[in-house]
Amino acid sequence: MANNAGQIKETSPAQKVLGKIVKWVLLIFFAFYTLFPLVWLFITSLKTNKEYIASAFSLPAVPQFSNFVNAWNSANLGRMIVNSISVAIIATILNILIASMASYAISRFRFKGREIIFAMFSAGIMVPLNAMMVPYFTIFSKIGLMDSLWALRILYAAINLPISTFIVRGFMDDFPKEIEEAAYVDGCGFYGRFFRIVLPLTKTGVVTAATFAFLTCWNEFVYANLLTSSPQTKTIQIGIRYFTNQFSTDYVSMYAAIVIAIIPSIVIYMIFQEQIIAGLTAGAVKG
Repeated sequence: MANNAGQIKETSPAQKVLGKIVKWVLLIFFAFYTLFPLVWLFITSLKTNKEYIASAFSLPAVPQFSNFVNAWNSANLGRMIVNSISVAIIATILNILIASMASYAISRFRFKGREIIFAMFSAGIMVPLNAMMVPYFTIFSKIGLMDSLWALRILYAAINLPISTFIVRGFMDDFPKEIEEAAYVDGCGFYGRFFRIVLPLTKTGVVTAATFAFLTCWNEFVYANLLTSSPQTKTIQIGIRYFTNQFSTDYVSMYAAIVIAIIPSIVIYMIFQEQIIAGLTAGAVKG
């Protein structure tokens, strides 16, 4: 054993330095790859259209913050942001409520076909959303919800169910049954155990799923464009199209509108980043 231990070679100082250099080169590369489009977008939103067309990568001679005012007023972004917030919040609440109930039933109760039902939920992750455009359009046309925010709320709650159920079910499986049993002995009913004990103690998974659902609702464009038509039901992602028409495009105002549209996504992620990271890494290390 001593000889084997003596044969283990320690990492040389040169190898350690090389490893650090490679690590930092990769980190800088991916940081640049991620942040450059955002920085470029913000800088471009401060130009004039003439400056943008002349050189896409130059700095603005004078920052045009009026582009944000023009984007906000001309496209009625305020109303669209309110619509997006309303749709995203209600759809996320519906999604998490249904997904957590389904996850709890699949995780806690033993019945025939339990894993088949979960497999069907999980299979929905693999279905391309664009492939379901015709069925969804037909369904909402038949039930009279076309050009309605409720069409988007119901649809977004549904399309996020597979990933939400997949995430939350993992946390429900790891939740100790003894805690529920103790609550049952103390006289806590079924709904009391679920809403007062299980949900709060699995909040990491619930918050992770809710954040993904909210961001999907906020950034979705295809179905918002398909199912709504009047200005009163447009969401923020549809408002970005306002600056493009058949004959011209107001690029800088459009980029300003995009900056306004992505700010809530960044804020939501910054608020819940710890829960998201914990949720994604939970169970990665056992021991």
